[in-house]
Amino acid sequence: MNEITLNTDILISFGIYFIAMLAIGWYFYKRTQNLSDYILGGRSLNVWVTSLSAQASDMSGWLLLGLPGYAYLAGLESAWLLLGLIVGTYANWKFVAYRLRKYTEIAGDSLTLPDFFQNRFKTDSNIIRIVSAIFILVFFLIYTASGFVAGAKLFNTVFNFPYVTALSIGVFVIIAYTFLGGFMAVSWTDVIQGTIMFFAIIIVPVLGVFAIGSPANFYEAIQIKNPNYLSWLTNSNGNPLSAIAIISLLGWGLGYFGQPHILARFMAIKKSEQIKYARRIAMIWVVISLLSAVILGMVGFVYIEPALSGAASETVFMVLVHQLVPSIFAGVLLSAILAAIMSTADSQLLVASSAFTEDIYRALIKKDASQNELVWVSRISVLAIAVIAFLIGLNPDSTVLELVAYAWAGFGSAFGPIIILSLYWRRMTEKGAIAGIIAGGLTVIIWKQLTGGIFDLYEMVPGVFAGFLASFLFSYFDNMPSGEVLAEFDSVTK
Repeated sequence: MNEITLNTDILISFGIYFIAMLAIGWYFYKRTQNLSDYILGGRSLNVWVTSLSAQASDMSGWLLLGLPGYAYLAGLESAWLLLGLIVGTYANWKFVAYRLRKYTEIAGDSLTLPDFFQNRFKTDSNIIRIVSAIFILVFFLIYTASGFVAGAKLFNTVFNFPYVTALSIGVFVIIAYTFLGGFMAVSWTDVIQGTIMFFAIIIVPVLGVFAIGSPANFYEAIQIKNPNYLSWLTNSNGNPLSAIAIISLLGWGLGYFGQPHILARFMAIKKSEQIKYARRIAMIWVVISLLSAVILGMVGFVYIEPALSGAASETVFMVLVHQLVPSIFAGVLLSAILAAIMSTADSQLLVASSAFTEDIYRALIKKDASQNELVWVSRISVLAIAVIAFLIGLNPDSTVLELVAYAWAGFGSAFGPIIILSLYWRRMTEKGAIAGIIAGGLTVIIWKQLTGGIFDLYEMVPGVFAGFLASFLFSYFDNMPSGEVLAEFDSVTK
């Protein structure tokens, strides 16, 4: 792995960034009065905060590490993944955001997805809440671990800290401001982080292209080094991409409908009518950012010598910053990786702790818990979940992309079909929702353990299919929903 020499400029930049994040956490700590404030910010987000925090929490360290690393190794093959993500982002904002914001408020002012599911079907049973919360906790442990691993790679590469020390530093900072400030701290830090990420992912590949000479020189250099690198239909070795490979890459877009940390932003915007404006901002951000990330990886393929291999490919952004940018500015750009990591890991910690507090602790353990008690249970849950995710991330050979892919598939399959059907099919029932969550989530877990042939297909695709099929069949052969459930559904769709 290439190493970047420790220098005072980078250390100062990181220190200022840490202090700013902790200050925001403390600011909102003083303004958190109840569980709604801590989990959903009292549904008070404006258009800019909603759009930028949704996309920043979506992309994570994966935008600056995993995706450029994949593009570095695979070339234009990565464009299939990019296309799936762009289409999935738009569809989520277009077809889920408005209706989910409206429905969650009408259905008992639901604060979490499990809370929404129970209120949506007007059930006194806690089964759907518990099943949902379990899958949220399981997959968020993996997802949060991916953010911690990304942070460890950053500190290990930049400062040459031992891996475990690097992992511990990143975990501490993320826990601190999430523990203190809750949802509002997470959302407002995401705005800062999303802005830093946006400019960093544009600046570095542009500097790289002109360091090579010009866009024309960049293109020619790729053609000389590997002409297969710029083909959509073959991999970098010149072998044709299989249908399974292309479907798997496009299938990433299916995951958006079931990501609790993204859906929470839709639920928290001040007015549902503001969704369309937030969608425009979000799409500009995501299209430019994803395109830049792919170009960055390809610039690294041409510019970096000796070549990176394996998990080291995910350090391409850091290596380019070291080689192209004066140290006085390098710290600012490298802070973008901190921003990317924190903007997702904090959201994941918060949603997971919310699932435990709202859907297990209050639903099963202490129904009459005070608001102050619930806030502190949620804060303690942040600590406990972070410790478990830290233990998962201790393996230095873990790749950010692999961990993100597994968790992304888990959420997309367990909750995506249920969200879509809950919002658009009035005939859906509680039994159908429970069956869909279990079928989608378990399909991902089982499929992941199998290899070869059809099992090389990304587990998201069969998982989503299983979730839709189970939910449809169990709902269709169940009794018709009550008149109250149907009337509430109709009031939302109108």
